[in-house]
Amino acid sequence: MPNTDLDEMQFNELWLLHEEITEILTDRIVAEKRELEKRLAQLNRSQITRERPSKATSRTGSRPRRKYPRVLPKYRNPSAPSETWSGRGKLPRWLVVALDRGYKMDDFRIAHNAATTE
Repeated sequence: MPNTDLDEMQFNELWLLHEEITEILTDRIVAEKRELEKRLAQLNRSQITRERPSKATSRTGSRPRRKYPRVLPKYRNPSAPSETWSGRGKLPRWLVVALDRGYKMDDFRIAHNAATTE
């Protein structure tokens, strides 16, 4: 492209240059969009084939997961009473630290029967 001084060009010349650049940019954007759509389609196809469960693993099919009843907490952190643990899953950090310091699990047990025996 020749080195042109845009300030010295006439309005009509500038407008034709603008239209030419716009057309080139439009073509390149359309080509880029097509390429991205092809790649997205390939990714979607490969994701669908990976997500398709085998017959051995699809016992429940598309049924939603069963809701379990809420489990009451069994252990409470005495230094932060809002921190509780139901006794299921991974031990909370506060309980791990306390057990490392020599405390027993029963030291943190919540007495649920105290409110019901009155």
